[in-house]
This record gives sequence, C-alpha cells and structure tokens, in this order.
Amino acid sequence: MYDETTINMNATFFEEISSTHPTGVAYKNLNLKKRLLAHFADQGNATIGELCKTLRLSVPKVTSLLNALIEDGLVQDYGKDDSTGGRPPSLYGLTPDSAYFLGIDVKQHHINLGLTDFQKNIVKVRENYPYELVNTEESLQELCKLIRNFIAGLTISKEKILGIGINLSGRINYKTGYSYSFFHFQEDPLSKIIESEVGIQVFLENDSRAMAYGEYCAGVVQQEKDILFLNLDYGIGMGIVINGHLYYGKSGYSGEFGHIPLFDNDIICHCGKKGCLETEASGWALVRKFREKMEEGSSTMLSDAGRNPEALTLEDIIQAVHNDDVLAIELIAETGEKLGRGIAALINIFNPELVVLGGSLASTEDYIRLPIKSTINKYSLSLMNNDTQLKVSTLGNRAGVLGACLLVRSRLLAIH
Repeated sequence: MYDETTINMNATFFEEISSTHPTGVAYKNLNLKKRLLAHFADQGNATIGELCKTLRLSVPKVTSLLNALIEDGLVQDYGKDDSTGGRPPSLYGLTPDSAYFLGIDVKQHHINLGLTDFQKNIVKVRENYPYELVNTEESLQELCKLIRNFIAGLTISKEKILGIGINLSGRINYKTGYSYSFFHFQEDPLSKIIESEVGIQVFLENDSRAMAYGEYCAGVVQQEKDILFLNLDYGIGMGIVINGHLYYGKSGYSGEFGHIPLFDNDIICHCGKKGCLETEASGWALVRKFREKMEEGSSTMLSDAGRNPEALTLEDIIQAVHNDDVLAIELIAETGEKLGRGIAALINIFNPELVVLGGSLASTEDYIRLPIKSTINKYSLSLMNNDTQLKVSTLGNRAGVLGACLLVRSRLLAIH
C-alpha cells in the first residue's frame, strides 16, 4: 500500500518530489532524475553519451532515466545532433510546457509578476502592477489576492505550476521561509501562510539576491563567476555571486550594502541606526533631497507641473531625469558619487569580475553609471578596478521575476 514514507514505483516525477522521506532505490533514482533535469536546465540539450560522461552513469542507466522522464512528459527527443561526425546521436532536453514557475517581485509601490516554463522562457509577465508594501495584515492579504488573480487569468492548469517564488526586501531566511522585515505576524513561516492562501508551494527570497540570480542566469552576465549585483531602489541591497553560487552568509542575510556606516550624519536610517549609506545615496534619500530643493525654490519641471513636494515619488524623479530635468540630473549624479565610494570599498574587498547596477535608479543608465565609475576610479585600488567591469542590468524589471522563477526551479531540482 502507498503511504507518504515510500514512493510508488508507478508515480510520476511530480508525485515523487512531493512525497516525503523516500528511501533506498527510490531515493537514489529520484536524485538521479533531478541531476538529469538539472543538467538540461543548466547546460541545455545533450546526447546520451554526453550525459553518461557528465553524470558518470552507464548508457543503460541514462537511457532508463530518460525513458521515465519522457513518459512523464518532462523530457523530449529533439532529433539528431548533426554537429558530430559519423552516425548522429539524438539530442534530449526539457519539454518547455511540462512545468511552470511563478515569480513575484514585490516593490514599494508595485509588484511585478511573471510565469516561466521549464526552459526559463517567460510565458506571461505583468509589470508595475499597483501595490503598496506596508507591514500590515491587509497588505499581505492584498498580495495573496493579486497572486490568485494572476493565476486565475492564466491559460495553463494550476497543477502545472510547481512553485511560486516571492521576493521581498529586508531579512529573509529562504531555508525556513521566514521574513523578519515584512509580515512577521504569526509563528508559522510566511511562505507557509501564503502557500495556504494560494494553494501552491511558496519559496521566499530577498529581492536583491533573486535579481542577482536572474541577471546571472539570463541577463548581462556572460562568463563571469564572481559578481556583485546592486539593487538601487528606495533602499540599497546587494546580491553576491561567488564562483557561480549565491552567497548567503552564516545567518542568510548577507548583502546589506545599504547599511554600511559610511557617513557621519544624524539621519536615522530605516534600520534604526545613523550614518548608513542609505541615508545619503538611496532612493529614499534622493526623494528627501529633491523635496528639500523644491521647497527652497529650485527650478524643476516637477514644480512647473504643480507637483506637491510631499507627493513626490522616486518614479517622478527618474522620469524627470529622462526628460533632461537639470535638478534631477544633478541629484542623480550626486547620488552616484556617494554610491561610488561604497562600491569602491566593495571592489577593494571582493575584487569581483563584474559589478551590475540594477533596480529603478539604474534605469537612469549613464546619468548614474558615469559618476559611479568616476568615483570608483578615484577611491578603489587601480590593480583591482582595472579587472572589474561595471555594467547596467539588461533585464530591468524582469530581473527579480526571472530570478524568482529560476530559484524555484533550482530548489525543486536540488538534491537533499
């Protein structure tokens, strides 16, 4: 009789991964299937010979695993590989529409939602959907409602969505599913609370780390393995990739770049301390300074448009930059110079191959990149910064959505 501690020999792969505590041959075969799928996910299509060599398995074993995954509809034969000499072997790879992953990137005033297939193609995306991130039960319920509505509007069956990745700013423990910055109201992990509301397994992640992973897997990153991704938004976050893997630190909260005490000021940061980088070089700081300048009478198109300084948003300032507003450009440059000091310190410490600028402030492109680059040259060691590239994200809003989806896929295929 089938129970939760064993795996039915006729169970599909999806049923196998949802079962608890598989043992013996079933456990070994499940992990081999995961390795096979993970290889296709990371490296693309492959022949049986290539799979045998990479996974160090026999031809009969690989063939047996492939047949089982083909029967489950997860893998398909893509035809002959004509690039090899002699009799061409068959190429195998993931079946794109066999599984899907949902990514939710939660921002201060909006959310981005996206669905990817098994081959990381974006099937549907909805960007900049209005939403106010507030640390209340009502805000949490609204988030759950928006997720349910998005799922209801899809043309695929809900059962094909294997998991949901949700990105939040602040301190997230992705292993336990707890958020300590938002929605920490109950004893149960936030991931389980949302899961009970939407009916699909949920994985939480820090937004900057998810964005870093998205950019690493499908964005501006090429062959680089040591990358720092800076999420320049209302706050300042960082995702760290070392030797091709996300770095979490002992407690899982690495990357709090915005809270480096870089300034000697009396401005209280959102973390409760003074002098953090965020107090002078974040989106919050930029909005505060812009409001002060408007109240002092500085000329800007936002004043001409009758905009109330108290109603000013970061998005307004970024739009003003793109419309060649002098005040907006000057304050973005000032923000870039201050960020550059902090980034110079990171380069001196990490000596990375690549620093990627992401988040809403990065959408101003050279208006912020050039002041950052100039300050890096001034304050970092030339032997290090000569080997560090500085690029702007190519995924933009989609970095977090794609990163969330790919992290879910990666975690479901992980061997425990």
